[in-house]
Amino acid sequence: MLEILVLHVLSLERRAMKRFTGQSLMGSSLLGLTLLLGTAHAAPQQGGSITVSYKDDVTTLDPAVGYDYQNWPMEKMVFDALLDYTPGGTTLTPRLAAKMPDVSKDGKTYTFTLRKGVKFHNGRVMTADDVKYSLERVLDPKTKSPGQSFYTDIAGAQAFVDGKAKAVSGIAVLAPDRVKITLNAPNAAFLNIMAMNFAFIVPKEAVAKAGEDFGHQPVGTGPFKLKSWVSGQQLQFERNPNYFMAGMPYLDGVTVKVGLDPSVAYLSLQRGEIDLLGDGIPPAQFLQVTRDPKLKANVFSKTSVNTTYLSLNTGVGPLKDVRVRQAINMAIDKTKILRIINGRGVVARGVLPPLMPGYDKAEAGYAYDPAKAKALLAAAGFKNGFETILYTTSTDPNPRIAQSIQQDLAQIGVKVQLKSLAQSSVIDAASTPKTAAMVWSGGLAWTQDYPDPSDFYWPILSCRSAVQGGWNWPFVCDKALDARAGKADRMVAPAQQAARLKEYASIFAALNKQAVWVPVFHEVRYTMKSDRLVGGVDDLLDPTHFINYERLSVKK
Repeated sequence: MLEILVLHVLSLERRAMKRFTGQSLMGSSLLGLTLLLGTAHAAPQQGGSITVSYKDDVTTLDPAVGYDYQNWPMEKMVFDALLDYTPGGTTLTPRLAAKMPDVSKDGKTYTFTLRKGVKFHNGRVMTADDVKYSLERVLDPKTKSPGQSFYTDIAGAQAFVDGKAKAVSGIAVLAPDRVKITLNAPNAAFLNIMAMNFAFIVPKEAVAKAGEDFGHQPVGTGPFKLKSWVSGQQLQFERNPNYFMAGMPYLDGVTVKVGLDPSVAYLSLQRGEIDLLGDGIPPAQFLQVTRDPKLKANVFSKTSVNTTYLSLNTGVGPLKDVRVRQAINMAIDKTKILRIINGRGVVARGVLPPLMPGYDKAEAGYAYDPAKAKALLAAAGFKNGFETILYTTSTDPNPRIAQSIQQDLAQIGVKVQLKSLAQSSVIDAASTPKTAAMVWSGGLAWTQDYPDPSDFYWPILSCRSAVQGGWNWPFVCDKALDARAGKADRMVAPAQQAARLKEYASIFAALNKQAVWVPVFHEVRYTMKSDRLVGGVDDLLDPTHFINYERLSVKK
């Protein structure tokens, strides 16, 4: 997922419409770096409401379309998928499904049995027909869903997308409470994909009634219902009294205020008007807040499953030479960049973040070594360096980080012109072949969609994503690696999982040798809540849903 949530503390930018993200916080030495500054909290009580702040307005609550850190937790209030993750994002669990699906021996067919009696907010009981409709809606080109490609491995999906079929043959309704999904080939990440927001179940009649405005008139099965929405001001959600999970949610209501500058929101929290800083602690108050013993219990942080990087376009000028790209890797002082962001990150040595399955602790990456970088440039025929362009978003601290990179590369003779632009302009340039030589991903970094290493390969570093408008900004296309990743994804048996993760670690090691990125850091996310809000780190900084509103409560 394209992370536009990077560095909340620094005025957290909106993540753009693509960021194909989800993940696992299982066993890693970095869990020691996942700091919870305040762990004890009261048992949840029913009733009360909270207010959350954001700087930017919300664009849509349509789960087939909305795809950023701000939309996702609100979509999760309104909708459910067949599957979900346990708090903390570690383990898949049934949600609208009554149990985990039955899987065929060849790993291609999944049969889901639905919970009985689950109702949409309009009062109608959800059925297997709704599951089929919801998935076909995501695949339908008219929906313009950024999640379409996740589901094209379903049998018959591509024919449906191409207009050659009126329905997806691989999605079969067996009974009102049973649906069978058949894939073209086994996919070890398929169940993770079925827990994404794109797989949230929607009622056909509500979509038909609202038309293109369904994103502002959402109807789902979720723990909350949208009560009102004043564009540019606030959204109000109210408790779903008929929610199928007994006792959930705890809150009677949630108000999301938008248009609040992070510093203003922080002052509002101090006055008791805001309960949770959606954009995190503002930079001006960060050191003061994190050093104040009185505020410590209300500050939470967690190492994010993301990687912020400098993209190196393998099809542009000197960067076509792997030695040049390796030299750039050696020339950048990552610890200096971490100082710019007050240490809110962990130095990255490769593409995968440490909390992602398949991460290789032995991966050393490229050490900071300007002398060796100069020698590599000379060997590549650039003894006197060269000139190039670096694109960055204009939101602080990204221009300052880009300047740091510019200074580092100047030390090895590479003269860098900076282009500090609006986020949309950076994305356009970065996703156009042979256009952007280097792109700083700050504010646009990649964060997991789901806990599987394939999510850090196919959407951003594979041949299929090295296209106009794609998110493979280095435009790297290694068909041999694609074949290996495809083979790894067909390893679905539990006994094969260790070997599968080892294979992905090897794939990312090969990409590291090709130096298509300069992996710089993995973000440590911070947020702050009010005294009255009850919730732990897995509720406020969940790796897949970001905020678990259904688990929050207030002190009485």
